[in-house]
Amino acid sequence: MADSEETKSRVQSVLDDPRALAVARVYSSAFIDAAASDGLEGAIEEFNSFITDVVEKNPDFESLLVTATLNRDDKLRLIDRVVAPSGSVVFTDFLRVLAKHDRLDLLPLICSEAQLEYESRSGKRRVQVKSAMPLTEATLQKIQQQLSKALPFEPVLVSIADPKILGGLVIQIGDTVYDSSLRTRLTQLRTKLRDRSLNEIQSGRDRFSHPEGD
Repeated sequence: MADSEETKSRVQSVLDDPRALAVARVYSSAFIDAAASDGLEGAIEEFNSFITDVVEKNPDFESLLVTATLNRDDKLRLIDRVVAPSGSVVFTDFLRVLAKHDRLDLLPLICSEAQLEYESRSGKRRVQVKSAMPLTEATLQKIQQQLSKALPFEPVLVSIADPKILGGLVIQIGDTVYDSSLRTRLTQLRTKLRDRSLNEIQSGRDRFSHPEGD
């Protein structure tokens, strides 16, 4: 149990390091380049499956991958024994490269960056969709279809439930936010009413300051 907690702490500290993201991007691009000839979609699926179905569900195995108590040769033998029999040649070789450079602790981050790189090369982009309640699959499909017609790329929806939104949707594409939430509409209405009141007050002051006949 202590080893598992130590592993989680170490991995989290690495993932929180801004330098780790730059390193992960280098390795993710290398993985995408290596897998391009064998089919990127299958390679990404294998990588994601390894993280979610193997690493995350087997903390003891994860500990062995990232622990400092095993040297590089031990980790290479572990990969050959556990991954090589069922993994693709490209993915197994990629894990060996990470082991040789002591970068196995970056696996989750590299996987995430590889997914983004794959989407970018496939003409896709992430689109964040926030709503007050979780959206149904049917609703997401309708939003997907509408955005696909309006955007010059294929959107990959990332649905987030945020009760602070109250109602409506907040759609973010990169740094651009399209906000149709009820909270925003109410804020805009209050701003308009306030501006109108201020204009009316100012108009009244102007009339009193310049009475007719002066």
